[in-house]
Amino acid sequence: MASGGAFKTPSKPSTPRPSGQSNPSPSITIPASPFMQKLGYGTGVSVYLMKRSPKGMPCSPWAVKKINPGCDSNQRNTYQKRLNEEASILKNLQHPNIIGYRAFTEAKDGTMCLAMEYGGEKSLNDLIEERKENGLGPFPPETILRVALHVARGLKYLHNEKKLLHGDIKSPNVVIKGDFESIKICDVGVSLPLDENMTVSDPKAVYIGTEAWTPKEALEQAGGGVITDRADIFALGLTLWEMMTLSMPHVNLPEDDDSDNTDASFDEADFDYDAFYEALGTRPALNVEELGPTYQAAIELFALCSMEEASKRPSATHIVEALEANGIVQ
Repeated sequence: MASGGAFKTPSKPSTPRPSGQSNPSPSITIPASPFMQKLGYGTGVSVYLMKRSPKGMPCSPWAVKKINPGCDSNQRNTYQKRLNEEASILKNLQHPNIIGYRAFTEAKDGTMCLAMEYGGEKSLNDLIEERKENGLGPFPPETILRVALHVARGLKYLHNEKKLLHGDIKSPNVVIKGDFESIKICDVGVSLPLDENMTVSDPKAVYIGTEAWTPKEALEQAGGGVITDRADIFALGLTLWEMMTLSMPHVNLPEDDDSDNTDASFDEADFDYDAFYEALGTRPALNVEELGPTYQAAIELFALCSMEEASKRPSATHIVEALEANGIVQ
């Protein structure tokens, strides 16, 4: 449910699952896109707010993911297969820190729509951008640890109970309601099966993810890199880093010494692509002194999660236990 940004999740090759494709839900009418509020977008899809009041009775709203109308026929086929895959996975998940499944149905134009629980108007990425624009500085340390705890709870459920690697943890895929009263993971469309050793052992499984949050072992998958549940932990660590820096990992734009220059627009010519790709899979720098001692716990958790060697990163279970033991707000 990414709401923007230069680095979006690419399409995942369709891989049939033993459970089969998700069956469309009957008797559900999805309004045309112009009649719904747009919440965000990802590669080839947009997410809309669908307000429901059947027979005049108010009901909880849904978030509806639809294929973008501007896609050509080949793209539409690819994105519909991926949406079907996401519906099949999401239908079998039920956890307070993961967006819930509501329906999978066909719109009047023939495209499939995935209706989900409405987790809130904004993603964590939206809140990061707002905070940056308003000059508010890093999120409070207790907020960062609260996000860490709730995302880790969702990952613990995916890894341990469902044997699934989310595969694309990042701030755009964390949905926030209110003042962090609800924190939910979304976009399970590129998740991968884990075996009993918490390893992606299926030779057909391909880690998609999003480059800036991808761990080194996933970048080296073609060369024999072993992907485990700790790939999600690395991405979680970089998500916490986002909350402390209000930046995208590894995207370092040049400083402008001209204080009178008010044009803050992005100039692609100024972006160092070589440096970006060289930095992928590593721990981004963090100004610890600038953050101060109150951020010590958040900094230590980020450092552990972002270890380049996957086996040295904590499991989601370990993170949950550590944060709960230290009295992090539930």
